[in-house]
Amino acid sequence: MCGIWALFGSDECLAVQIINAMKIAHRGPDAFRFENVNDFTNCCFGFHRLAIVDKLYGMQPLRVKKFPHLWLCYNGEIYNHIRLKDHFEFDYQTKVDGEILLHLYDRFGIEKMASLLDGVFAFILLDTTKRKVFLGRDTYGVRPLFKMITDDGFLAVCSEAKGLTEIKHSMSTPAKITPFPPGHFEEFNLKRSGKVEHVQMYRFHNFTDEPKHATYDIVEGLGTGFELEIVKSNIRILFENAVRKRLMGQRRIGCLLSGGLDSSLVAATVVKLAKEENLDYKIQTFAIGTEDSTDIIAARKVAAHIGSEHHEVSFTPEEGIRAIQEVIFHLESYDITTVRASVGMYLISKFIREKTDRVVIFSGEGSDELTQGYIYFHKAPSPEAGSEEAMRLLKELYLFDLLRADRTTAAFGLELRAPFLDHRFTAYYLSLPEEMRAPKDGIEKYLLREAFSDTKLLPDEILWRRKEAFSDGITSVKKSWYTSLQKHSESAVRQINESQLENGPKRFPFNPPTTKEGFYIRQTFEKMYPNHSEWIPHYWMPRWIEATDPSARTLSIYKPDKDHQ
Repeated sequence: MCGIWALFGSDECLAVQIINAMKIAHRGPDAFRFENVNDFTNCCFGFHRLAIVDKLYGMQPLRVKKFPHLWLCYNGEIYNHIRLKDHFEFDYQTKVDGEILLHLYDRFGIEKMASLLDGVFAFILLDTTKRKVFLGRDTYGVRPLFKMITDDGFLAVCSEAKGLTEIKHSMSTPAKITPFPPGHFEEFNLKRSGKVEHVQMYRFHNFTDEPKHATYDIVEGLGTGFELEIVKSNIRILFENAVRKRLMGQRRIGCLLSGGLDSSLVAATVVKLAKEENLDYKIQTFAIGTEDSTDIIAARKVAAHIGSEHHEVSFTPEEGIRAIQEVIFHLESYDITTVRASVGMYLISKFIREKTDRVVIFSGEGSDELTQGYIYFHKAPSPEAGSEEAMRLLKELYLFDLLRADRTTAAFGLELRAPFLDHRFTAYYLSLPEEMRAPKDGIEKYLLREAFSDTKLLPDEILWRRKEAFSDGITSVKKSWYTSLQKHSESAVRQINESQLENGPKRFPFNPPTTKEGFYIRQTFEKMYPNHSEWIPHYWMPRWIEATDPSARTLSIYKPDKDHQ
């Protein structure tokens, strides 16, 4: 996890502009560098480093003697960098995983370079010889990237939008700050003035397609066909492969553990592989919630089963409410369910940073979208409709769950790893028949559960535990976190009456809030990021069921586990 920032063609003094780069210092607490580009004095890079690989030579912008004309700033991890280096016999100057981008670009060009990367990344690549600037982002947008470009070609880029909101430029018309689309690279011509000219935006990978880097990643034991036992075996093999490659790095590993299926599978597999890899320390797991929360109780059972060094973080609604403004600042979002779910993740990340030596953090993000895990999928009118909805959710992950996971961990200089979003694993899962991926016998994620049913990796009561949203599971069923936030919102905006709420669309014409909680969150967001409501296209809400609130606990089909009623 790092923070990247760059300007191309600034009309204002760079010494003034660089203040904006410091707004993302939390993403890289280990070191900072600011560097002008030779012969382009109004172009510069800023980099905040969290050292995970090659602590000695990993500073950026990354430049090597063999390619003095290339400048690279990137945030991410390239899991297949050694395999590609060996296959193509590249002569490395450092041990940094990102150096592979320079070699691949030099030999094959930008399109093949991007498509061969197995990992998560956001990059800014400058070629001063060809006078080109390239931006790129991984398939799902696990790593964030924002850009701002003026009508006259001044380009500003940053890991988070907050590093761009006060950038100065000479144009009278405001420049929009937009999230960079996942799975794409963008090409610009670099003019002598330092400003840029758009050439193309190109999708280098669609998540339904087998990734091109799979050619260089031989996974043994995979079967062919859709016979159930073969499919179950393939799921296990590819998931374990996804976790194993993510053990890469020189910092200690921990796992977020809610006690739900997804985080439990991740944590159990990490512990299993850590033993096989002979890691010289014990994997730590972390859970947050009230004493009687469903997650705390379930996570305790998982930790005991897998033998992790387990930590529990006490949560109170009052503490969560006090963190709301900080959370919205880091999120850059006013989506209601995103804010609710982020509070617990923000507080547990704070605990990990302050109380432990863990930096690399595994999590279960992406599974619900991939495997149709939300309980409203039970109401899908057909397997085809469920599959289409899963695709939509995966396309929008970077706007909701991945945004939450990145910002809340990055706020405390932690690096998130999400093996459920491995390119090969997701491409395979999505290639399976739609009927096979749908909920079965009233159980969501049935196929994923069934794949691990005979492995003893998890206790059966966890493997078949009902879906519980993270923002709900941190508290008991009797007193949900969302109800506490709603009561606080009622108090915070008590001067707002129903008629004023009805007139909300006049004050907030885009995505107007419909509840006092939504009004309170939106009001807080607008104070920090005025006129940037377009950063999220819509609110996250369930489908195919009458819903006025995103919490699963408010849906008519919600059924809590018997132990927690």
